Amino acid sequence: MLLSKLVGERVKEAPSDVTILSHVLLARAGYIKPVANGIYSLTSPAQLMALNIENIIRDEMNKIDGQEVKFPVVMPRELWESSGRYYSIGSEMVRFKDRGGKDMLLGMTHEEAAVHMAKNTVSSYNQLPFMIYQIQTKFRDEPRCRGGLIRVREFTMKDAYSFHMTQEDLEKYYARAYDAYMNIFRRIGLKRFIAVKSDSGMMGGNVAHEFMLLTDVGEDTLVLCDECGYKSNMEVATGVREDVDFGEDKPMKEVFTGDAKEISAVCDYLKAKPYQTIKAVVYAVKGEKTIVVAFIRGDLEVNEAKLKKTVQKNVVPWEADGESGLVAGNIGPVGLDVKDAVVVFDKSLEGAYNMIAGANKAEYHIEGVNVARDVGPEKYADIAKVSAGDKCPVCGKPLHLENGIEIGNIFQLGTKYTKSMGMTVLNEKGEAVTPIMGCYGIGVGRAIASIAQESNDKAGLILPVTVAPYKVHICPLRIDDSAVREKAFALYDALKAQGVSVIIDDRENVSNGVKFADADLMGMPLRVVVSPRGLAANEVEITDRKTLATEKVSYDDAIKYIFRTLEKKYEELR
Repeated sequence: MLLSKLVGERVKEAPSDVTILSHVLLARAGYIKPVANGIYSLTSPAQLMALNIENIIRDEMNKIDGQEVKFPVVMPRELWESSGRYYSIGSEMVRFKDRGGKDMLLGMTHEEAAVHMAKNTVSSYNQLPFMIYQIQTKFRDEPRCRGGLIRVREFTMKDAYSFHMTQEDLEKYYARAYDAYMNIFRRIGLKRFIAVKSDSGMMGGNVAHEFMLLTDVGEDTLVLCDECGYKSNMEVATGVREDVDFGEDKPMKEVFTGDAKEISAVCDYLKAKPYQTIKAVVYAVKGEKTIVVAFIRGDLEVNEAKLKKTVQKNVVPWEADGESGLVAGNIGPVGLDVKDAVVVFDKSLEGAYNMIAGANKAEYHIEGVNVARDVGPEKYADIAKVSAGDKCPVCGKPLHLENGIEIGNIFQLGTKYTKSMGMTVLNEKGEAVTPIMGCYGIGVGRAIASIAQESNDKAGLILPVTVAPYKVHICPLRIDDSAVREKAFALYDALKAQGVSVIIDDRENVSNGVKFADADLMGMPLRVVVSPRGLAANEVEITDRKTLATEKVSYDDAIKYIFRTLEKKYEELR
């Protein structure tokens, strides 16, 4: 590729509203161009990166017997009605009418399409197990786009779907997919990635894992134990807390607290510790009049994913109103009387006494609440977030928290989709049975962003050889010198002829400093400098972008040296 012809300019500074490092570097290097909020065009280098990542994914999917297919982006309403998700998914899914007035939608995931394909082509147990996968464009009207390609609305994704006769067979295949994912992320050059247990969310199913890149800019909070290797997403993590001293078990009494509503203000007013209070967190239920009131110890936070699983409802933030009868800031479990409410008590309140809770009337709280004596909930549920320092549920050592970017996920879906959509196959006895499913996803654009986020220095990107759009970046200095031009292009042509993807900076009216800066910013694995001084000694300078080590190599040996160096880089990632 001639750099002078490459579409996409390189710039010294990213736009002022671009702050996350991967976004900054990809924008400065001219790899991505914003079109609308959460929608980007990929220039040629980024598209080549995407294709390299896709080919690694394909290779690993084919190794576990995947069959590549293609599902449509646009699907009819009826397909999603049959699974029940047409109504359960909200505004994230784009719905529209075609010219005939038929309800259609843009696919944000393809479980329904996969079952539709399998249902109409597979009829016998002899055809199971099998896995079908695609690499396809999807659209999700994401309300919180951020970080360039990290969180977008339109994206390219590999999604795979496996079908099995038994849970045991699914679990065996799930383990193969898990290993394939570890191979994929290693091969594309990621280093600080882990797999954690996760919540299955809208996908359904009971077992799920997320593959996470550990980075400070990640939105997900991960709970980790260095001692035994326990790893979990905060959404499903559990921990063991230190016992606390609630003090003396006193009788209840109502106390005036005025404008003190937040836990911190109530504690200041009554000279108490946060763990001696009962916090009320209220949620609305999407599409219902029901509200959910969650009671938890005042020093803890409600884990909404756990709460959703506990109440089996899609909870969303509640906006205080005068109809519910709740007095925001003074809500408590003693004497609570609310219509259409689901009340949940966190396990942190089991055995709690001498607690402070809202009195369910303005300006008042109650001291001396003994939860078992004064409220007597039938059961307690784990709806709390794990905190740093809590004990590991496996080995008892302290847990710590890190942030991460989700780079892939796998789910054991069970029969959620095959059953609802009426897919059956005949077993050995000729009986109709419902197949069990697994699904497996990787976002290609997010993989690009994750590589950029992890592999860089102050000068720019440092791209792994397996995904770099060009493996060699030739920088001729004084390209107006006929000898330099001739030797540089001879090297360029020879590398291309031997199948090496290479880019040459053929710009004439550009300083050496700009050429070096652009090469560092773009991040190709090797930079080759051809200069009048070097050629006078029959040498070129070859710099490793990762280590910044520079070697003077005989011009005649340059190609052999490049091949040996690139092979070492490939070997590191195998």
